[in-house]
Amino acid sequence: MKMRKELWFGFSIMALVVLSAIVLLLGVENITNGHLGLLMLSLVVVAIMLGFPTAFTLMGMGMIFTWLAYERDTTRTLDLMVQSAYKSMTNDVLIAIPLFVFMGYLVERANLIEKLFKSMHLAMARVPGSLAVATLVTCTVFATATGIVGAVVTLMGLLALPTMLRAGYSTSMAAGAITAGGCLGILIPPSVLLILYGATAGVSVVQLYAGAFFPGLMLAGLYVGYVILMAKIKPAWAPPLSAAERQVALPPLTRELPATAQQYAPMRLLAALKGQRNAQVPTGYLLRQLAVVVLPGMLFLLLAASSWQAVTTPKVQEQFEIQPIGMESGSSSSSGTGLAEPPIEGGLQEPPTEGGLQEPPGSESSAPVAATAPAEPETGSNAPGVPAASQAETQPAPTWWWIGFALLGTCTALFYLFLSFARLEIFKMLLGSFFPLVVLILTVLGSIVFGLATPTEAAAMGALGGFVLAAAYKRLSIDVVKESVYLTAKTSAMVCWLFVGSAIFSAAFALLGGQELIERWVLSMNLSKIEFMILSQVVIFLLGWPLEWTEIIVIFMPIFIPLLNHFGVDPLFFGLLVALNLQTAFLSPPVAMSAFYLKGVAPPSVTLNQIFVGMMPFMGIQILAIVLLYIWPQIGLWLPQLLYK
Repeated sequence: MKMRKELWFGFSIMALVVLSAIVLLLGVENITNGHLGLLMLSLVVVAIMLGFPTAFTLMGMGMIFTWLAYERDTTRTLDLMVQSAYKSMTNDVLIAIPLFVFMGYLVERANLIEKLFKSMHLAMARVPGSLAVATLVTCTVFATATGIVGAVVTLMGLLALPTMLRAGYSTSMAAGAITAGGCLGILIPPSVLLILYGATAGVSVVQLYAGAFFPGLMLAGLYVGYVILMAKIKPAWAPPLSAAERQVALPPLTRELPATAQQYAPMRLLAALKGQRNAQVPTGYLLRQLAVVVLPGMLFLLLAASSWQAVTTPKVQEQFEIQPIGMESGSSSSSGTGLAEPPIEGGLQEPPTEGGLQEPPGSESSAPVAATAPAEPETGSNAPGVPAASQAETQPAPTWWWIGFALLGTCTALFYLFLSFARLEIFKMLLGSFFPLVVLILTVLGSIVFGLATPTEAAAMGALGGFVLAAAYKRLSIDVVKESVYLTAKTSAMVCWLFVGSAIFSAAFALLGGQELIERWVLSMNLSKIEFMILSQVVIFLLGWPLEWTEIIVIFMPIFIPLLNHFGVDPLFFGLLVALNLQTAFLSPPVAMSAFYLKGVAPPSVTLNQIFVGMMPFMGIQILAIVLLYIWPQIGLWLPQLLYK
């Protein structure tokens, strides 16, 4: 009885799809193959909503309608199926999917999420809505490392939901934070969605990863800002933690100093090194604590020095001027200098007959050259053959470097200004949970974005990093590896079969002329670029209600992508908008899978309707993020343009 409303909603959408197809066909005098293509598209949507497997539905419908289009020629139909499947199998980009998925399952089984959530909730104890904020940050980091929405939502539902409910949080607020945060893994790299879109649209996955980084952080920041704002406006929804819940236990040796939780740690540790007053505390322990204290400052200085050299060193290949072969090195003989400006007139010319390349020292003309050889070369900016590094040792650092390191330096200064023993313990907890994941993510993404490795090679590095993390936390065993391999094979098979089905369906749809019919219909509307973008995003948003993101990518992106060139839309920018928009596929009923993941592990008192209500504000935030990205495209395009243009 509880599912009746959802079932009626789903059946009503299916009825609308079928009725729309019937009305369309009845209103057409001459039914062409293009109209059969639209009928095929409608039947695929209805079949998927009825629960048929997406990949095999796409393949089955594609084969049936291809057979009809070829006038029941079975041989040509099978040829099309084989060619489409082989084209998908030879796509090198898809190799990265099983490796990234394997990395995610290994990281998930390293059980880092419990330590990560505990350290984040203590680090943000004084922030309004601290538990929900910690949940969102934990979901962001963990979803980025795994990219597996179901795993993140399920684990956070077991870990964070009971904690927030015990603290008096609103059920809707807690459920919304978990479901919205868990979905970020399909947007923030390394994302399987971006790999599928890149393979479908023919866009570089490397540039998609670079472009999706800041929009993903922007969306996570908007989530956090909403939670903090609502905790301020309605404290009953997210009450602050009590003093007992914010308390951090100090290690026994730290208490022996003696030291209290609120005491300033650096000065007390330095003072403990003097004299015999702390003989019961080993010097090695004090030195280890001080090493942890100075670690952020050392990392900041190391990062600043290395990046300063990188951003201020001129690019040598852009600063060389190549002297043409055969040009006389002493062509400006009247000046009496060795290296001189090439002649302005004449450009590239044959070397002069006299005074050119001659046998040394068989003529008198070589004497002046020998006499002037020790002369100083010109130091002007146009001296040929002289690298610019000798002309201009450095170039000004870009504005983004100053802004970034000003913010990072401010954070480092605040860390040392308020470093009590309690905060030192929280920092040590973060070192054991937060930073390993961040290092793994940045290593994988950095190697891709900076061109050090292809996505496939970086995915292999990530899988190795997952092994190392699981081993470091003593979670690596034969059973863990077997389970991770099995789940990876299962997920990869689903994605790859889906891509094969999509290739067959797209080939059949194009063969029937459905794509051409849609293009003519859209172009006949005389839409502007803005109107087309609004229409496409609204359609994708509405499709997110009955369908999942995988189905939208493989079925509907091949319909939209050929239209982008006509309206002058960058496929990279369109992909970023689609990736933001497809967050709704996990947060929109009735197929909001994250809601069902959470309901499966939530206490019986938490209803599905409460989870749906909690997800609605976060869907509104996703729409706001799409609008912000469209108004300021540089949020997504700045990093790809900086690195690859």
